[in-house]
Amino acid sequence: MAKLSIFVTLFFIPSLFALDPYTKFTQLNLPPGIIGPESVALDRLNQGPYTGVSDGRILVYKGPNIGFEDFAYTAPNRSKQLCDGTTDVNLGPTCGRALGFSFNNIIGVLYIVDTFLGLFAVGTNGGPATLLANSADGVRFNFLNGVDVNPLTGEVVFTDGSLNFNFRNIVAQNAPSNDSTGRLMIYNPITKQVKVLSDGLSDPGGPVFSLDQTFVLYAEFYAKRIMKYWLIGPKANTSEVLLNLPGRPIKIKRATTPGEFWVAVNIFIDQPQSITPFGYKINSFGEVLLIKEFRAQYNNTQINVVQEYNNGNTLFVGSRTVSYIGIYTKW
Repeated sequence: MAKLSIFVTLFFIPSLFALDPYTKFTQLNLPPGIIGPESVALDRLNQGPYTGVSDGRILVYKGPNIGFEDFAYTAPNRSKQLCDGTTDVNLGPTCGRALGFSFNNIIGVLYIVDTFLGLFAVGTNGGPATLLANSADGVRFNFLNGVDVNPLTGEVVFTDGSLNFNFRNIVAQNAPSNDSTGRLMIYNPITKQVKVLSDGLSDPGGPVFSLDQTFVLYAEFYAKRIMKYWLIGPKANTSEVLLNLPGRPIKIKRATTPGEFWVAVNIFIDQPQSITPFGYKINSFGEVLLIKEFRAQYNNTQINVVQEYNNGNTLFVGSRTVSYIGIYTKW
């Protein structure tokens, strides 16, 4: 039944596949032994990409002659001897594990959500990141997984996937799909306070501000949908369904065209078990503009982020289970 549902869903939108201009693929390989570039970002000078990896480091790509270098870290007592090169998720609370990034391009600060440790910020020189918050309303964060900065106000929106399971459960594939304890939150850099915008969510992730600051989009992984949370106007402080999807969405990122976004979507089929990764380009009205399939390069692998740069000519793709960042360019 799952295969039939997916076929019917995709059969009526073949033109969205036919429009795919991102036909050239290259990859940036991580240093040997590490995996997991789940989130990807370029700085205000379009340098990078920056990414977080399985051993807790945040790396920055310095070009083909240098490759990746250490940039920052979140764990205050991180030991390079213990942590560098590890893929052991159980060392996450000791070594750190950054799952989301977003630059404030006005001041050059990189905001980081470490899934185990909290919300952090680090300046252009990198090094140890500063902890900004590790709880909201007296409840500690448990599974931070996505973050975005308001490009005008500097406010930071981020998601806590669940109060009951964490990143280790995700890696072990034993997170309950009926959980609805996730939270959408916002951090004010002036007051240094965290406010819960919405709770009772189904593994939320990938929050993103609209360019006009009127709403935030976020994904609900297990509910297979994109939600719109209104910040101002007659619907302020309420959420509504923007788009239902045939697969499970993770992170959402602004595209270079105002009012457009990219969503990482994975379609899971249990028998036989397989994953087909996609990027959905959508607009603020919930219309699907383009569907990009990544199976040819990522095989049976989940992707976590699709990030557009270079005036829409380049896509960076991140995944927590591979050892490279995928780069797709037009024709």
